Amino acid sequence: MNINKVKSFGKINLALHVTGKRTKLHKIESIVKFIKLHDLITIKKINSKKHKVSFYGIFSKNINKNNTVNKLFTILDDQKLLNNKKFQIKIKKNIPQEAGLGGGSMNAANIFSFLIKKKFIKLNQKKILEITNSIGSDVILGINSINTVLSSKNIIKKFPKSPNFHTLLVRPNFGCSTKKIYSGVKKYTKPIFNDPKQNMFSPKFLLKQENALEKVAFLKYPKLKIIKSFLENLNKPLFVRMTGSGSVLVAYYQKKQDCELAKVRFKRKYRNYWCITSKTI
Repeated sequence: MNINKVKSFGKINLALHVTGKRTKLHKIESIVKFIKLHDLITIKKINSKKHKVSFYGIFSKNINKNNTVNKLFTILDDQKLLNNKKFQIKIKKNIPQEAGLGGGSMNAANIFSFLIKKKFIKLNQKKILEITNSIGSDVILGINSINTVLSSKNIIKKFPKSPNFHTLLVRPNFGCSTKKIYSGVKKYTKPIFNDPKQNMFSPKFLLKQENALEKVAFLKYPKLKIIKSFLENLNKPLFVRMTGSGSVLVAYYQKKQDCELAKVRFKRKYRNYWCITSKTI
């Protein structure tokens, strides 16, 4: 059987606003890019009665059996979309959990995208959206790892070309529960991304934006606010912003040299925190 390898790139929210609430989930709008940091997925079709999903690597501990990948295969099997085909999935986890980088969601998205591209399943866009939403609200973003503006109307627009950044990503020795962070949101903002444009990826536009979830995260975890203030004084980043519901904070730079030097300075103070540089793609 052929062994296929797929890169599952990390997702970063350059801006994120909470604009309201649906029945269960909050309505958000976001400007999203992907970074070179990735999990590595090995996919192999096997002769078996069950799918075999396993994780290894630095961030593979304590992954729940009810993870996004297992959810995907449960849905595909229940709807008989794979015609009883079974797969072995091995995922090297380089992206930390509870980080706001969409690691698990992007894993499911990339496996789903692979199965569609290789014609193991045939689905229209409406069905793809239905399945991804059943797994998680941000899974649809990873079907194509391209710069994206997500509107509050849940409409996605892709922008293949936009300015790239050198990013310094840091994570303290704790994660943030997405559910807990969103449960703390009390105020909503007026949508401003409903007419997506290319210039929304420009530093000038992004400087005026925010991640609305920072307010909640900083109240629950004051250490994050301290780290953000420290990052803002490392080699003059364009801006510093939490991604997703945290706990990773991202400092954005135009020059690689500035970004790498900032990493050295950060590690001097916070030796035990995860810290990595990665360019956007």
